[in-house]
Amino acid sequence: MYRATTRQIQVTATPRYVAERSDPEHGNFFWAYTIEVVNMGGDVVQLKARHWVITDAHGHVEEVRGPGVVGEEPVLPPGGRFEYTSGVPLATAMGIMSGHYEMLTETGESFSVEIPAFSLDTPDMRRVLN
Repeated sequence: MYRATTRQIQVTATPRYVAERSDPEHGNFFWAYTIEVVNMGGDVVQLKARHWVITDAHGHVEEVRGPGVVGEEPVLPPGGRFEYTSGVPLATAMGIMSGHYEMLTETGESFSVEIPAFSLDTPDMRRVLN
């Protein structure tokens, strides 16, 4: 589990390797990750956009930007939380993801919230690499 807090918005990331959706012999590796966003502050905020930076073991970087997450732009009242699960394919047996969310307050103020960097590792690297 990986966690970061920015302006009282806590983001927790929990990745897991998905062997049944991976094909190591053909250089296809897949991870699911669950993200929990908790508003620990006193203002209502809305998650408006995401920006991911995904880096594989060869140093290849892919950036993903878009509105909301999983087709939603959740509104989080004080104490509110939102959780979703998504996935990412890589051509290598390990990698790292990081990024940020763009949040919006009720008064129209926009600010960035850190998504903690988290590693994408296969459970048994020796078996996958041999």
